[in-house]
Amino acid sequence: MAEDQDYGFPYEHLVVDIPDYPEPGVVFKDITPLISDEQGLAGCVDAIADHFLGQGINKVIGSEARGFLIGAPVAYRLGAGFVPARKPGKLPREVYSQRYALEYGTDELQIHKDALNPTDKVLVVDDLVATGGTTVATAKLAQQAGAQIMGFAFILELSFLKPREAIAKDFDQEIFSLIKVR
Repeated sequence: MAEDQDYGFPYEHLVVDIPDYPEPGVVFKDITPLISDEQGLAGCVDAIADHFLGQGINKVIGSEARGFLIGAPVAYRLGAGFVPARKPGKLPREVYSQRYALEYGTDELQIHKDALNPTDKVLVVDDLVATGGTTVATAKLAQQAGAQIMGFAFILELSFLKPREAIAKDFDQEIFSLIKVR
């Protein structure tokens, strides 16, 4: 898996640090100022889509909920469909499910069984990658449907938590991050 360069994304100043949220000792990275800024949102979406243009991607999958905010417009820019990976009980038809570990417990994501098929080439998009658990679970959902994972894209990567190592245990596709927090 190739390490991408630090893109020095120019909108990093629009990400706000919230200390001790959601619990003491955690610094929450709030992207809402970034995506509420018309240049910030467009810049993020364009940079991710431009990076993956021409790779035959026909589906983008994003996990609930902030992955929807970036994944859907990236899909639009790529001329691809968007597949939401939702929490249990949110999708009305037959689903694939994938459980994954959190720091304190487990969680689960689901996609409709008819959302992807073996001819689909999928980009996994989220706002942030920390430990990689949600990302790997999302990609495994696509694999359950037989789809091919083409890459991973994020606005923020908390590189000090080593998410690339966690993702590389299961996937060797490119990981593209606009902002790396070291």
